[in-house]
Amino acid sequence: MSRAWIADLPLIADADVCVVGSGAAGSTAAIAAARGGASVVLVEKLPFLGGTSTAVLDTFYGFWTPGEAPRKVVGGIADEIVAGLRALGPVLERPNTYGAGTGVTYLAEHLKIVWERLVAEAGVRILLHAMLQDADVDRSGQVRSIVVATKAGLARISARTFVDASGDADLCAFAGFRFETAGEIDPAQTLTTTFRMANVDGERRRTVTKDELHALMTAAADDGYDLPRREGSDHVTPIDGVTATIMTRLEPNERRARDGRLLNTTDPAFLTAAEIAGRRQALDYARFLVGRVPGYESASLVALGTQIGIRETRRVFGDARLTREDVLGARQFDDQIGLCGAPIEDHSAGPDTRWAYIPDGGTVGIPFGTLVVRDAVNVLVAGRCFSATHDAHASVRSMAQCMAMGQAAGTAAALAAGASGVAGGAVRAVAFETLRTRLLADGAILDLQTVAGSAS
Repeated sequence: MSRAWIADLPLIADADVCVVGSGAAGSTAAIAAARGGASVVLVEKLPFLGGTSTAVLDTFYGFWTPGEAPRKVVGGIADEIVAGLRALGPVLERPNTYGAGTGVTYLAEHLKIVWERLVAEAGVRILLHAMLQDADVDRSGQVRSIVVATKAGLARISARTFVDASGDADLCAFAGFRFETAGEIDPAQTLTTTFRMANVDGERRRTVTKDELHALMTAAADDGYDLPRREGSDHVTPIDGVTATIMTRLEPNERRARDGRLLNTTDPAFLTAAEIAGRRQALDYARFLVGRVPGYESASLVALGTQIGIRETRRVFGDARLTREDVLGARQFDDQIGLCGAPIEDHSAGPDTRWAYIPDGGTVGIPFGTLVVRDAVNVLVAGRCFSATHDAHASVRSMAQCMAMGQAAGTAAALAAGASGVAGGAVRAVAFETLRTRLLADGAILDLQTVAGSAS
C-alpha cells in the first residue's frame, strides 16, 4: 500500500540492503550482505545487537544433530561468532537436557560485543533504538522504503532489497504481505522469562536427576507455588556458581479479545501483561529452587531476561512452506540453504513439552523458498518468521538455523540488490546455483555431503 506521507519524512539512510532486526538471523544477514559487496543498514529496536541471543538466552542450539553420533550441520559465519566468543572468555559445549543436541553456552555480555565487532568490521551501518513503524510498498509488492521511530522522530530508510529478520515478521505485516498468526490453526508456543541464579553449589545440584527435579516441581506446585511448567531446566554457565534457567511458562492464547481476535505478543497490551507476569513467575521459580532443590540453599536471583522469550508469532507465506512431514521425513530440497537436525520441540500450554525426533539422527533441508516472501518482489525473511507450519517451525527455529538462514538471506539480498551483478532488487532474479556457490565458498553447510566434524 502506497503511503504518500512517507516521502515527506527525512531520509536517514539509503542502502543496497536494509535488514530489520539484529538477532541471530538479522546480524548474520547484515554481515553476509556487506561481505557480498552491498551497502547495508541494520535496524534494531534495542540498545544492543543480538535479539534473543543476547536479551533472553545464553546458548546456541542447532549446530549439531542430537544422538550418539552427532554431526555438525551449521557453519560459515556462525562459526565465526563462536570463535569470537571463545576469544573473549570461556564457552561451554554441553549436552541438552532433553536431547536436542549439544548446546554452546556463552556469556551474553560477550556476545553483544562479538555481534557489534563482526557487523561493524563488515562495514554495516548500525542503527540502534530504532523501531519499525511502517512500509511504503507499490502495487507489485516492491518495498521502496520503511519508516522507523527514533529519538529524533520518524524517519525514512530506502533500499533496493530488504531482509525481515524481526522475528515477528513486522516488515511483512506493515507491508501488507500475507502471514499466519501463531494460534490460528495450532496452539501457539508459550512464552518464557529467563533468569539466572548465583552462589549455586554445583556439586550438590548435580545429585538431583532430571526426574527428581520435576517431582520436586510438582510437589511445590501442589503446595501453592506458581509453577505452570513442571519439566523446566537449569544449566551451568561459564561463570562458576551461576546457573541459567528455562523454567517459566506463559500461555499466549489463554484468552481472546472481545472481538474474537487472538491475543498474542504482537498485541501491545498482552505483551505488557506477559512481561510483568513472567517476572513475577520467575520469582516463584527462584523461591522454589532456593527452598526445595539441593545446591540452591544459599543461592540468589541475580538477573532476569531483558525481555520475555517469544517462540512464535507470525510466520510468512513464502514460495515454499516447510511442514511436519518434511521434518520427520528428513526431506532434502534442490534449493536448500541449510540443514536442521533438531527435533520438533513444541512448548505448548500445560506442564510438559511435546517432542518428535527426526528418525536415525537425520536432517531436514531448509529450502531457500521458505525465505522468499510470496507477495513481495524484493523482500526476504530470515529467522523464526520464515515460511513453515507450526510443527516444522518448532524444529527449525533454533538459533544456529536462524544464523544459517541469515547468511543465505544476506548473501541473496546482496546479489539481488545488484552489488554482485543482479539488478533491480528482485530476489527471484538470483540464480540459486550462484547463491549456492557463494554460500559454500563462505563455509555454509548445505547438505549431508558438506557436513564435517562432530561435537566434542
